[in-house]
Amino acid sequence: MAVKVKRRTPNRSLYGDLINILVLAGFAMFMALPLVYAVNNAFKPLEELFQFPPKFFVRNPTLDNIRDLFTLMNSSWVPFTRYIFNTVFITVVGSGIHMFVASLAAYALAKHQFPGQKLFFNMVILALMFSPHVTAIPNYLIISKLGWLDTYLALIVPAIAAPLGLFLMKQFMEQIPVSLLESARLDGASELTVFRKVALPIVKPALMTLLIFSFQSLWNMNGGTFIYNEALKTLPTALQQIVATGFSRAGAASAIALFMMIVPLSVFIISQSNVMETMSTSGIKD
Repeated sequence: MAVKVKRRTPNRSLYGDLINILVLAGFAMFMALPLVYAVNNAFKPLEELFQFPPKFFVRNPTLDNIRDLFTLMNSSWVPFTRYIFNTVFITVVGSGIHMFVASLAAYALAKHQFPGQKLFFNMVILALMFSPHVTAIPNYLIISKLGWLDTYLALIVPAIAAPLGLFLMKQFMEQIPVSLLESARLDGASELTVFRKVALPIVKPALMTLLIFSFQSLWNMNGGTFIYNEALKTLPTALQQIVATGFSRAGAASAIALFMMIVPLSVFIISQSNVMETMSTSGIKD
């Protein structure tokens, strides 16, 4: 005799889903307000930028702010492409090495036992408590003693040792089942192969999240404390010098804010799908 299985219908309603969508849409619009405001400011003429009370949306859009920015860029005695190259090089190299070092160290901390393991991780947690302003003077003294002033290393090396990346990757590495790693070792895979072909694909969401944090931090880094050579300065430093002349450059400053926001936002949009992945999409199934 066949037994009929009663299907369980989900306890959902059309009106409930509609309310949820409206509430989430309201929160999304509220969170998008700073982005919309920055875009509108970039196309406001000077009289609207200094209007009080300020208007949220632009009334008479203009491209004068962007033209003024490019004029100021071309008047610099150092080619502006040099500033862009410095920032892109520091951001790409620093983020790439930081992701590799943080994931490799996190794998050792999470999946291997060695003397001083807990002490080392406690030091990483302790480092998270210090503000960058507290460590600014020690960093400068160390970099000065190493002879790294006026070099890319002054900005790249401290970014590689950022404790947040190691903490994030270590916490995510602990979720990897030990049995999965042991299976790869029994198949003859070396430890580096296990890390590269088994562990890294599983922690890809955390790795992409770390990429967003590291990229944003390095892209917006001023670096004026360590870099004095004009040809080695970063893009944020050059843009700050442009708008430091006074209120007449307020339009260019609005265009700069939009320009500096586009690249990190693009990286986030590209990486968003990977960040939202779960452990189940990486080959681990119940």
